[in-house]
Amino acid sequence: MKTLEHEGKSIFSRYGLLIPRGKVVDNSLEGKKVAEEFGGEVMVKAQVHTGGRGKEGGIKKASTPQEALQWTKEILGRKIRGYTVNKVYIEERVNIEEEYYLAFILDRSSGLPLFIISSKGGIDIEKVAREEPERVRRLKVNPLWGIHPYQVRREALEARIPSSHLTPIVSAAMKLYEVFIGEDALLAEINPALLTSEGRLVCGDSKVELDDNAFYRHQELHNSLESYQEEDPLERRARKEGLSFVKLKGNIGVIGNGAGLVMSTLDSISREGGSPANFLDIGGGASADKMEAAIDIVLANPRVNSLFINIFGGITRCDEAARGIIAAIKNLSPQFMPVVRLGGTNEEEGWRILEDSGVEIKVCKSMKEAVIKAIEYKKEA
Repeated sequence: MKTLEHEGKSIFSRYGLLIPRGKVVDNSLEGKKVAEEFGGEVMVKAQVHTGGRGKEGGIKKASTPQEALQWTKEILGRKIRGYTVNKVYIEERVNIEEEYYLAFILDRSSGLPLFIISSKGGIDIEKVAREEPERVRRLKVNPLWGIHPYQVRREALEARIPSSHLTPIVSAAMKLYEVFIGEDALLAEINPALLTSEGRLVCGDSKVELDDNAFYRHQELHNSLESYQEEDPLERRARKEGLSFVKLKGNIGVIGNGAGLVMSTLDSISREGGSPANFLDIGGGASADKMEAAIDIVLANPRVNSLFINIFGGITRCDEAARGIIAAIKNLSPQFMPVVRLGGTNEEEGWRILEDSGVEIKVCKSMKEAVIKAIEYKKEA
């Protein structure tokens, strides 16, 4: 889950990182009022889940409350890389001496936190990494030991950061690592990290991405985030049920047990000319309760007019899955005939249970046959 800038800064503040004063507004008059409160000179920032806001005109400097009103009015409602701006963040301006870059990110190739520091921050950080690689340093961190101040100092000096600036940078990097570990983050980034004329390091921006798999450890935080509230209601509901669900644009509902199986099912449907409505992985079990929750979520999408349940019996036996499917379909009574493909452990017993159930289910023994039937039933519907 990605946070908005003001949400990330709120998290940073709890860990002792310095952030400028700021308030979120959704109308221009409120923007002017906040600017007056902060002394007139403020930044007006679009709050959307994408980078590159500055290049797209989503971040503006205002020298007076009237300018803040004008910029707020102009930014609200505009689209930035496909996202509509519904709120802006009015933030006091700080006296900037230097802009740096600090981040911790999960390096998936090694499974370790990766510390990144650069002596140049701001909107062109990608260009710096490409054209001046000597100004960007990376360090893989052993999570058993964490990162130590001497390591931050060493990498900062290697990135050509003056030694006189190290104290606030080291302090901020250590706190940022606490954010990364404490919040189960996949990314915790300060860009730009602003060194002020007073010698303080202030978070000019925030980018935080939280690991959905650790949701249960931070439920109160997640529930308070606008990012969570704006999430698709079906995806949010699936998360609460412990199901991996992503809503797509098609009309064939898909349920499977295992991410690889579900993805191959989506590919097969697309290859045969169909259009999947979702990705839904029920995981390792196919109990009646879990299957009913999965089917109910899929059918709650009004676009769905066909349902394909694809189960491979491994740890979960096909006969157990069949009983769960029957119980769920009896309770939910879908308006069209579901297509079920069972394969693997106890598949023949599973087929028999489904065929003898008295419930209208099209049982298929091969993936291709099931995909074709799911598409045909959609066309008939």
